[in-house]
Amino acid sequence: MNSTETILHLNWPSKCKAFAKGALAVLPLTIAVIPWGILAGSYAVEAGLSPLQSQAMSAILFAGSAQLVATGMFKLGAGLMSMLLTTMLITSRHFLYSMAMRPQISPLPLKWRLLLGYLLTDELFAIANKNKGQRFDPWYALGGGLSFYLGWNIASAVGIIAGANIEGLDSWGLDFAIAATFIAIVVPNIKQPSGLLCVLIALVSSVFCELLAIPGGLLISAILAMGLATMYAKWRGEEQ
Repeated sequence: MNSTETILHLNWPSKCKAFAKGALAVLPLTIAVIPWGILAGSYAVEAGLSPLQSQAMSAILFAGSAQLVATGMFKLGAGLMSMLLTTMLITSRHFLYSMAMRPQISPLPLKWRLLLGYLLTDELFAIANKNKGQRFDPWYALGGGLSFYLGWNIASAVGIIAGANIEGLDSWGLDFAIAATFIAIVVPNIKQPSGLLCVLIALVSSVFCELLAIPGGLLISAILAMGLATMYAKWRGEEQ
């Protein structure tokens, strides 16, 4: 039995302690994403979804940026296949997250892999993806993932209620929470020159693509930044 599997069989006080630590670690990011969740809920109602459908979108899809884009496409009358493909493209970064965490999660039983896979978000990856040599605690990850899930759905419910009763909610600037959340995730993780280079390249190239109205500019910027930063890290011999 490896160390990760051993943690699953700890006594309940130890499990609860790890769960609480995970919930506490993700709390600042949960608070930061509240305006984003409110916006997602209100936008879904504005697009013509019922309150139940709007809440189900947050409970089942559970993907902030993808929810907003899919809701916008639904409002414009886009087809189901277009919505599914767009959502898959936007959330494709989670494939990279899962590959990075595979060595830590693969020893777990199937039910744990499915649960943590469903709860995997940018925020959970930020707090649970430990450096090499550090032990992965599934109860810590569960605490972070589940508390963030509840926070997102509560914020969405508030948005659904507010969207049905407050006009012009989309003019409050709540969408800035999207940028603020990712800034809060990325900045603390810039620990090497290659990381800083990656952020700078992504920043400049994404703005450049936006100014020139280049289709798929965000995806182009991400691939360009990661590719050049990886080459730079190998050239410098940085530890991965």
